[in-house]
Amino acid sequence: MDPALGVTGPQDLVPLVPVPTDGRRVMIGIVGPPGAGKSTVAGALATLDPGAWAQVPMDGFHLADAELTRQGLLDRKGAPETFDAHGYAILLVRLRSRPDHPVYAPAFERALEQPLANALAVPPSASFVVTEGNYLLLDRPGWRDARQQLDEVWFVDLDADVRRRRLVDRHVRFGKPPGDAEEWVQRVDEPNAALVDATRDAADRILDVSGWRIG
Repeated sequence: MDPALGVTGPQDLVPLVPVPTDGRRVMIGIVGPPGAGKSTVAGALATLDPGAWAQVPMDGFHLADAELTRQGLLDRKGAPETFDAHGYAILLVRLRSRPDHPVYAPAFERALEQPLANALAVPPSASFVVTEGNYLLLDRPGWRDARQQLDEVWFVDLDADVRRRRLVDRHVRFGKPPGDAEEWVQRVDEPNAALVDATRDAADRILDVSGWRIG
């Protein structure tokens, strides 16, 4: 694994992307703890050439609140067991096979805090797919299968204090009172972050985004 690479914007990502060969679709995963800037980096990749790239977030595989309530997991939303990891892996298998028809993927609507089925279309013409999420390197059933479909996984690294402040701000922006936002970050997000940080050494690249204006 290469040393951490400082990236300050989309232009720094261009030379890192593998070149597709023989019509094969390149699949890149962006991983990192909550609030690190995964969506920013994935979005920057997807806009390098919108005709060639498609972005498919892991967050579309959040279990709906009704199912989390049924399982008694609503107060742990965001932990690995609150996602459909096997469904996510199967979607990546379909995307890697590059069928001659669009593949529809779910998205996650933060304003609703719910997944939206079939919200994203990945056309056959997309030569690159970028997917981002916390658990792409987690050595557990479902997540292992997802990792096998990715050509490379890049770990997004950001100062922990900055990341936590961004998380609190995000929760407040989407409706939590400040005190509840702080409590959620400490009780839910930070244990998840520790779990993700433990997978850092399994990444193909480490991206230091401290010089990138995210948020």
